[in-house]
Amino acid sequence: MTAPTPPPRAEQPPLTVRYFAGARAAAGRTEETASAGRRLDELVVELTERHGEQLAAVLKVASFLVDGVTCHDRRAPLPAGATIDVLPPFAGG
Repeated sequence: MTAPTPPPRAEQPPLTVRYFAGARAAAGRTEETASAGRRLDELVVELTERHGEQLAAVLKVASFLVDGVTCHDRRAPLPAGATIDVLPPFAGG
């Protein structure tokens, strides 16, 4: 006798990535979505593959907010449907 097949998993809502200042210029957009079920370091790899080395350079020095809270652990899982803000270092006053 075989075990019953579990029901399919519900689709997780995508992540929303919002770019600010130099990150916006490097990505060529203000916002985009990415699939859920990943960590911040994995998301950074995906965004680099999408947009190239110019954005990669910004992402190396950027700060990230996850649903408005600073994310210090790039290996922590991102909640489904979260908004990720990419904040490059800002100059000026």
